[in-house]
Amino acid sequence: MPADVLLVSLGSTAGLRASDEALAGALRRAGAEVAVEAARPPREVRTLALTDLVWARAARTAAERGIAAHRPRAIVYGAMGAALLWPRPGAIRFDAPMAANRPGRHGVWQRPVERRRLREAPLLIPVSAMTLDETPAPRADAVVVPIPVARSGPIAGERDIAALTYAANPHKKGLDRVLDAWARARRDGEELWVAGIEPGAPIEGVRWAGRLAPDAYRALLRRARAFVTAPRREDYGIAQLEALADGCRLVTTPAPGPYEALRLARELDPRLVADDLAPAIRRALDHADPGYAERAAVLLEPFTPAAVDARVARDLLPRLLP
Repeated sequence: MPADVLLVSLGSTAGLRASDEALAGALRRAGAEVAVEAARPPREVRTLALTDLVWARAARTAAERGIAAHRPRAIVYGAMGAALLWPRPGAIRFDAPMAANRPGRHGVWQRPVERRRLREAPLLIPVSAMTLDETPAPRADAVVVPIPVARSGPIAGERDIAALTYAANPHKKGLDRVLDAWARARRDGEELWVAGIEPGAPIEGVRWAGRLAPDAYRALLRRARAFVTAPRREDYGIAQLEALADGCRLVTTPAPGPYEALRLARELDPRLVADDLAPAIRRALDHADPGYAERAAVLLEPFTPAAVDARVARDLLPRLLP
């Protein structure tokens, strides 16, 4: 069946799958016929460079399958990894360039291919202006389209969880640093809930929530007083933005990268952004700030689904389908 836009979804993480689903929905609401073709998960390999290669091959196969089935007028690759081995040029949606997040041997083949794709793409669709700041030139024109974030439900209920962290990639998310800070900051009876990974060894004051469905995870956010994270690098910060949307106070390290949520955290309360998280955790838990959630909602307005839909209809779709 013919389509206006083919979205080639890499889908290698839950975050990428959610981002692709949101973008496809916004394009449809703007009036486009959108087909989504997802890469089929390849075999697991040892290194990051090889992982990118097998996923890029899977994305190329998905793109070929989608082009043959839908004869699209335009193609959007849902991640830089999906575009590396493209069979046909298309717009590229990405949260960070591989020039920034694949240093040294981890990006030995990806970075030079990426530079060609950045020049050859008809359009770039970064999720943040800070993403574009990291992107090498020369490059194609760009339209910034954030990943939408919405409140998941009422936030005025009991906040019976002291702190919550999300650690789907424990090293990158700095779980070791969060646990160290929590051990120094916690008081008797307080618990840090850890979501996004399988339960680890018992630790006093830590509860392993495991891998949760999105609705169950967001329900935990609505119960948590603070969301604590210590990323070594952050390419966007969707978990942090969701925490702000659901009424948590955000405690974070000042990580490098196009960390969109960091800008908001500093504006909301700069004392909760620190290299040493233990004092910041105590401030978040001990000092009332009744207006924090309301101020966060104002800062999150550009990320709401309605705002993102408006940007897609006004700025993106006319560039994809001139």
